Amino acid sequence: MPKNHTNYAGDAALKTALSQAGTDARIDDVRDLIAGVVGSATNDDAWMTLITPTPDDALREQLNALKSLIKEDFATELSVRPSGERLEALRSELSAQDLDGFLIPRTDEHQGEFVAPRAERLRWLTGFSGSAGLAIALIDRAAIFVDGRYTLQVRQQTNIESFTPHHLIDSPPDRWITENLSAGMKLGYDPWLHSQSAIERFQKAARKSDAELIPVRTNLIDLVWTDQPSRPVSPIVPHDIRFSGKSSGEKRHEVAQTLEKNGTDAAVLTLPDSVAWLLNVRGSDVGHTPLALSYAILRKDGSVDWFVDQRKLVPGLTETLGNEIAIQPMDDFGKRLSELGAAGAKVRTDPATAAAYVFDQLSGAEILRKEDPCALPKAIKNEAEIAGTRTAHERDGFALTRYLHWLSETAPKGGVTEIAASDQLRNFRAETGALRDLSFPTISSTGPNGAVVHYNATAETNRELGSGELYLVDSGAQYLDGTTDVTRTVAIGTPTAEMKDRFTRVLKGHIAIATARFPEGTTGGQLDTLARASLWQAGLDFDHGTGHGVGSYLGVHEGPHRISKGAGGVALKPGMIVSNEPGYYKADAFGIRIENLIVVRTCDALADAERTTYEFETLTLAPIDLNLIDADLMTQSEIDWLNAYHARVFNVMKEGLDDAELDWLKGATRAI
Repeated sequence: MPKNHTNYAGDAALKTALSQAGTDARIDDVRDLIAGVVGSATNDDAWMTLITPTPDDALREQLNALKSLIKEDFATELSVRPSGERLEALRSELSAQDLDGFLIPRTDEHQGEFVAPRAERLRWLTGFSGSAGLAIALIDRAAIFVDGRYTLQVRQQTNIESFTPHHLIDSPPDRWITENLSAGMKLGYDPWLHSQSAIERFQKAARKSDAELIPVRTNLIDLVWTDQPSRPVSPIVPHDIRFSGKSSGEKRHEVAQTLEKNGTDAAVLTLPDSVAWLLNVRGSDVGHTPLALSYAILRKDGSVDWFVDQRKLVPGLTETLGNEIAIQPMDDFGKRLSELGAAGAKVRTDPATAAAYVFDQLSGAEILRKEDPCALPKAIKNEAEIAGTRTAHERDGFALTRYLHWLSETAPKGGVTEIAASDQLRNFRAETGALRDLSFPTISSTGPNGAVVHYNATAETNRELGSGELYLVDSGAQYLDGTTDVTRTVAIGTPTAEMKDRFTRVLKGHIAIATARFPEGTTGGQLDTLARASLWQAGLDFDHGTGHGVGSYLGVHEGPHRISKGAGGVALKPGMIVSNEPGYYKADAFGIRIENLIVVRTCDALADAERTTYEFETLTLAPIDLNLIDADLMTQSEIDWLNAYHARVFNVMKEGLDDAELDWLKGATRAI
C-alpha cells in the first residue's frame, strides 16, 4: 500500500470524531487496539464496535485510515525468504544471555495450529510456513524438524545451509539434542510455547549429555524481531444456540460433573477452541479458525474464571454469559494458577497441550495429568451441530460444483494458474453469502507441486494448470453452521494409465472407509489399514494420516479422535466428524487425494447385530472425477457406492445451477 494517507485527518480530528460518537477513548488506547486488530484475522469493520457501539461514517473513515497507517508499521517480511541476519541476531542474543542455544517452535502460547502473525516466530527466523515444526539454533549450528507433510516444502522455503532439515518422527529433536549438546551447555526455551510433555522430553534428552534446559523470561525472538506485530484483538461474539445446540451453562455443568466425580477442584483450559466451545463464543484472533485467544479455569461447581483481553468483548456479551463466568484480565492467569498451587488444590490439566508455564505456576497443587475435559464432549457433535454441518456441506457442495464446472471449461484453454484457481474457488464460496473464512489456506497444486502434501502456492512456485497434469485442490470453509474440508483431484486433459491406476486405488481406499462397519470401541487406528490396502497391494502408500477430527464452526483439525497408523487412540463414537482422505504422491510428478468428511452414526441396518455397531454417513457433496477411474480395478460394490454417491450429489446440487452447469453435472455424476 502506498504511504499516502490523506484520508487520515490526524489525531485531533479523530478525537473530535470519537467525541461526537459519544466516546472519550484516549487516542493512544485507540491506536493500541487498532494495532491488535491489524495483528488479528479480522476482515470486516465489526472491530469498530469495540471503540463505540454506533460509529458514524466519518468515524469509520478515520478509523480505517488510521488502521492502514498502522498496518505499514508491521512486518512484511513473513512472505519472503529471510536472510542469515536474523539467525545471527538471535545468536548475538544467545551470547548476551549466556545461553548456548534456543528452541523455536511453530506454536503460540495456546499450542494452536493456526497462530496470529505475532507468533510466527519460526517462519520469521527460517522462512518455513508449515503448520507444524521446530527449530533448534545453537551458536555454531541449527536444525529444523518437520513431519512427513512438509519434507519437500521445508527444503523449498528454508536455507538448508543454515538449518539442516530433519524428519520430526524419524529423526526427532530430542535425539538431536542428545547428540549435539555437550556437558555444561544451556539450551533456552520459552515456557509459554512448549507443552509440559515436550519440555519433559527435551529435559530428559539434555540430561543424557549433561546439558540443561533453561526457561527464559522473554522470548529471544521477540527481542530481535523489531517490527513484530501486536497481540491480536478481535471482537468476541456469542455463538447462537441454534448452532451450538446446547447452552454454555449445560456444557459447563456437564463437564464439571466429571471433575466432581473424580474429586477434582478445577480444570485448567488453555486451548482456545475448548474455551470457545464451553462458553459458546467465537472470535477472529487467528486466521481460519474463529477463536478468541484466552484461558479459563473451570471449577467443579460449573463456574468459570475466564482470562481474556477485555477490550475484545462486544457490548452485551457479559450479560449474555451470565454471572457464573467471572471475566478477569489475561495477566491474572498466572496469579490464579499460583493460588491453586498454594491451596494444594486438585487440578486437572493436559500435559500434551498446556504450556510448561502452567505446570510451573501450579507448583504445590495435586495435578491430575489428563486430557482436556472439553475435548471429548466437543468432538461428539449434538443433533443441532450435525444438522448444521449437513446444511454447511450442501452449501459448500454447491460452490464446489460450480467451481469444478468452471475448471472443466477454463483450465483446458490454458492460462489458469494455481493461485487464480484458488481465488476463483473462494469467490464461489463467497457468493453463497454465508462464508465467514476459509477453514485453512487452500492447497491448489498442479503437476509436481501436487506431490507436496501441504503445498502453498506462492508467486515463485505458482504453476499454470497444464494439459496432461493432475490438479489437486484441498480446501474448506467456515460457516456459522459448520466447518468443511474437501479434496478433489482432477485430470487436466487426458490422464496416463499410471495416474488412473493410482487414483482408482486411492478411491478404493476412500470407499473402504466410507462403507466400513465396526463395533463399539473401535479406534480410527484400527480402520486405517482399510484406506491403504489397495495401495499396499501395488507396493505403494502415503505418509500422512487417513483422517482427522473436524469441529463445528471451530477447528478444521480437531482431536482427540483420528484415523491414522499406530495403536491406541480414542474410540470412535456417534457424532464424531472425521475426514476420509487417503492419497498417493509421486515426487516431482503428481499428487492424488480424495477427501470427504464423514460422521459416525449407529448402524440401524443391522437390526440383529450381536454388538452395537457403527458406520459412517458421508457429509461432503461434490463430484469425483470419473475420467480418472479405471473401472476394471473396482468391485461391483465399489461401483455401486460411487454411483449412489453421485446420484445423491446430483439430486442435492441440481437446484440453482444454470443450464451449462447442470449439463456438466449430469455428465460428472453419470453412472459407470
